[in-house]
Amino acid sequence: MSFTPHTPEEIREMLAAIGVGSIGDLFHPIPKALRARSFDLPPGMSEFEMLARLHEMAAQNGRVVPFVGGGYYDHVIPAAVDHLAGRAEFYTAYTPYQPECSQGSLQALFEYQTVICRLTGLEASNASLYDGGTALAEAAMMALRITGRDRVILDGAVNPFHRAIVRTYLANLPVEIVELPPVNGMLDRQSLAGKLDDRCAAVIVQNPTFFGCVADYSDLAAQVHKRDALLISAVYAVSLGLLKSPGDMGVDIAVGDGQNLGNHLSFGGPAFGFIAAKKQYIRNMPGRIVGQTVDREGRRGFVLTLQAREQHIKRHKATSNICSNQSLCALRGLIFLASLGKRGLVELAQLNRDKAEYAKHALAAVRGVSIPFGAPTFNEFTIRLPKRADDVVASILKRGVAIGVPLGGYYPGEENSVVVTVTEKRTKGEIALLARELEGALWN
Repeated sequence: MSFTPHTPEEIREMLAAIGVGSIGDLFHPIPKALRARSFDLPPGMSEFEMLARLHEMAAQNGRVVPFVGGGYYDHVIPAAVDHLAGRAEFYTAYTPYQPECSQGSLQALFEYQTVICRLTGLEASNASLYDGGTALAEAAMMALRITGRDRVILDGAVNPFHRAIVRTYLANLPVEIVELPPVNGMLDRQSLAGKLDDRCAAVIVQNPTFFGCVADYSDLAAQVHKRDALLISAVYAVSLGLLKSPGDMGVDIAVGDGQNLGNHLSFGGPAFGFIAAKKQYIRNMPGRIVGQTVDREGRRGFVLTLQAREQHIKRHKATSNICSNQSLCALRGLIFLASLGKRGLVELAQLNRDKAEYAKHALAAVRGVSIPFGAPTFNEFTIRLPKRADDVVASILKRGVAIGVPLGGYYPGEENSVVVTVTEKRTKGEIALLARELEGALWN
């Protein structure tokens, strides 16, 4: 039985409709080097055979000790997260438009919004987005709508993947994006001062930066607000257990990726994005927002509110498309934070900071290694090597240690630099192993 549901006649009709002679012609615009070499798939297996084959393939993977972050992090996930998020009543992608049959889902999303507001120190949150990068792009578009201006200033110390997403989202809008190269791993404030004007809708920063540097943007918020622009900050959620919140800094919109809140790494996804803002901007917030109300008998209930958004307006006027339901991942974030509690999150953040400081000193003691930036860090920091970082990273990886993210591909001139990440899961023994392998890769 063929997997393809279309008959040969239907395929011929579809190809004729778009003016293509054959399936091969359909793929002709793709460069030859990028085309699939073959679609000849092996015959189907039984479940037993398939599981045996997958176990055989998985056994080829050796254990790698990860010191890689750059946006996705290897954190402990309490068993309660998998158990509760896997309950049948939550395990659905259904969007809870009908409050009369969705009170459980709506209450979970309302409580999720509440914890995001408490985490960021801001007043309003929506019910999650795709991921941190798209959340940042949505925040930029919020600022453009709120201010009616046409320029966004983007700090080069923001995650380069997320900057690329912002550029893609705004590519077809009449918007100018000004990117400022970072200085010492942080925002170039002197250069920013010359760029802030009455066209600027928002300044976008990240804390900690992609280089791992921690900043306090309180003075920057005041500077930006003097120009009637908005300050948008991307944040690393776990770090907020220890660092000053965006709300306390005067940030207008805070965004982040929720993978580090109880979601598995899973080869890069799925995760969820969060967004929080000052209350006066809630009507410009994308996606679903769950509100609390009472029914005619005074009983508490939950309902989607402020729904005049992308799924309810003409498609050609929509700038967002975040209807796919990420709420299961967001629910994991809620359960994760509720499991830890306020004190647990602080302890988790302190563990990350303390272990990273221990690793930083251990690596700085390796011959030829230096710490280029003097700013305080959370659980990521940059080291500079006497050799090309990608070569050193590849060499150490063969020995079972992933040292970090080499920066040369994203920042010209930083070819010898690596961002190292240390979470609560890394042990003293693993950090000592990293230092030994780095010494060996550099000098043996």
